[in-house]
Order: sequence, then structure tokens, then C-alpha cells
Amino acid sequence: MTMAIVTFTSPTMRKNKTVYAIAGDTKTILVLAEQNHVPIPFECRDGECGSCLIEVSYDKPTERNAIAFTEKEKIKLKELGKLTEQEIQDAEISDLPPRYRLACQFIARDEDVTITFTGEPGGA
Repeated sequence: MTMAIVTFTSPTMRKNKTVYAIAGDTKTILVLAEQNHVPIPFECRDGECGSCLIEVSYDKPTERNAIAFTEKEKIKLKELGKLTEQEIQDAEISDLPPRYRLACQFIARDEDVTITFTGEPGGA
């Protein structure tokens, strides 16, 4: 069974927290955070509000699979000024991951990632 190693980091946390996500599982990063008592702020859980904005960095840049956006996520990230048309094309055509995602929409597959959030709704 393949696992993704997900490390959460935030100034609101005493220390970083590293957890495992089972590859192929459809839990979002927000659900994974909640299950592990990581305080990512959220309001709607549906990609509408942008309060769960996170910054994602890939620990092994050659292994990047969780590129797919939902339409809601694309719209909200563009509204927040965190995603350009070029970054959408890079993600959808060239499999280049964007820097910002919404925790309620992003699903880690089998790559190791570090999730950074400020602890403020919509701040990453």
C-alpha cells in the first residue's frame, strides 16, 4: 500500500505534525487535518469561501500527482489572486502543481507534501 506523507506546518501550531494519507483514499487535506487535530480554518467545506487556503510544497518535486482542480477551486483561487490562467494551464496540461490550493478540495495521492497555513481564514 502506498502512502503519502503529509506534514502540516503553521505559526499557530506548537510544532509541525506529520501524518500518513493512504494513496487512493479520497479524503481531502481538510478531512485529514481534522482527523489529526490540525487547526486549518474553514467555513464551507465546499470550495466556495476560500477560508481553508493552504500553500503546498512537494518534498520530492519529481513526484507530483495531485494536480486536478475542481471548478470551484479554480474560481475561488483566481478570485483570491492565488492562481493565474497560466498556472491553470501548467497544472492541467503539463502536470505542474500550483503553489496554493484549498484544503477542502485538495487530495494528496502518493506524493509527500508539506502543507503550510497561517491559521487565519483565507491566509496562506
